[in-house]
Amino acid sequence: MQVQKQTLEQQQLQHIQRVKNLGHSHRENPTEEEREEGDMSKTALSAFQAKEEQIERKKLEVREKVFTQLGRVEEETKRLAEIREELEGLADPTRKEVSALRKKIDAVNRELKPLGQSCHKKEKEYREALDAFNEKNKEKAQLLTKLMELVAESERLRMKRLEELSKTIDSLH
Repeated sequence: MQVQKQTLEQQQLQHIQRVKNLGHSHRENPTEEEREEGDMSKTALSAFQAKEEQIERKKLEVREKVFTQLGRVEEETKRLAEIREELEGLADPTRKEVSALRKKIDAVNRELKPLGQSCHKKEKEYREALDAFNEKNKEKAQLLTKLMELVAESERLRMKRLEELSKTIDSLH
């Protein structure tokens, strides 16, 4: 079919070219054969144009039918959706209430999620701060123990030295 269409178009183009060549001919009186070819070309061209117009009209008709059908389908879809919604309402009268409560529950769940994440984050920060606090307290206790040992050692050495000095003074008398 495509090949036939191309062949027909080629023939029509050849006829059109001949007609143009006839118009450009330097002869004032074309021969009978050239006149007949020109007439055939004009006839073929007219037939081609008529077919193109017919095809275009058909295409527009089909397009209008498609749009009309689409409009009907959309209307039917809306009507069916309304009917389905009404049927669902008849099936369970509390369904709307249940649906509303589910939506609220979903909304609360969405709010809870970031709050839970925030709690976990803050608990982690608290544990880390508590661990750091306990570590510093432990370090402080160790430092205090060491200080106490140093003070005790210092007192012991001073007492020993004082006793030595006291003995030395006693021996001088």
